[in-house]
Amino acid sequence: MKCSVQRKKIDVNELIENTRNPEAGAIVIFLGTVRKNSEEKEIQWLFYEAYEEMVVEELDRIVKEATKNYQITDVNLVHRLGRLGIKEDSVAICVSSPHRKEAFTACQFIIDEIKTRAPIWKMDITAQGEKEWH
Repeated sequence: MKCSVQRKKIDVNELIENTRNPEAGAIVIFLGTVRKNSEEKEIQWLFYEAYEEMVVEELDRIVKEATKNYQITDVNLVHRLGRLGIKEDSVAICVSSPHRKEAFTACQFIIDEIKTRAPIWKMDITAQGEKEWH
């Protein structure tokens, strides 16, 4: 199990291969992707910032909770930092499990917890040049 943050593009195929497990019959992947519109505003690009040491520790805690609460064999996740354009992946979560239901449920738990607990901040930059932190 590995959690990380990085500034380079996420290699989804590598993430999948690192999550494969001989005990797993299912692999579920979630990709959070930069979309063109947010809150009725046209987005030009996003900028993600984090307290890197703290965010990796929190991501590790979230994954440990998922492992404790769900029957999963492996989890690997990556969150991007820095400037991201439209259609780029900002977060990738890959969960393997003996059965699909547990993999789906664990993956949803992980992304929901990241959104509420991880010290990651996002700035929207609109087509009009407006900037807004979330």
